[in-house]
Amino acid sequence: RTPLHLACASGHADVVKYLVRKNCQLNLADSFERSPLMKAVQCQQEECVAILLEHGADPNLADADGNAALHLAVLSLNTTVAGLLLEHNANIDAQNQVTLAFGKAALSKRCPTRLCFSKWNYLFFQDGYTPLNLAVSRHLEEMVEFLQKKGADRRAQDQHER
Repeated sequence: RTPLHLACASGHADVVKYLVRKNCQLNLADSFERSPLMKAVQCQQEECVAILLEHGADPNLADADGNAALHLAVLSLNTTVAGLLLEHNANIDAQNQVTLAFGKAALSKRCPTRLCFSKWNYLFFQDGYTPLNLAVSRHLEEMVEFLQKKGADRRAQDQHER
């Protein structure tokens, strides 16, 4: 991880601003192929997400599982962050390679980031979900409604044509 990844994960917006002003690379991937933007989204650090997007971070990069930042925002139940991503041209119909299933504890702000988002906490399903498919599959009604209002393709299907 880079200092920018760590600052984003910890919510140190002042450090993120400093690093961005020093022209750090915004889209470098960590060992899970996650960008600093993805870390900020995962950790629900809205101010860090906004700073990165305003300075040109790519919202459509995919991690090792094919998840873009919008997939991670859906899993975090964060419509504010999802909205920021969409305002900066995140692909609302991007398909992942693997969906993630977290327990309720993983979605809790009390869950340590290292545990919540470690590779050992994932349940893998080879489905190719869009953010809307993912929200529907997890019964995230508020997120489903939000994505539909933002124009998500209701006819998009996963790899099983569901």
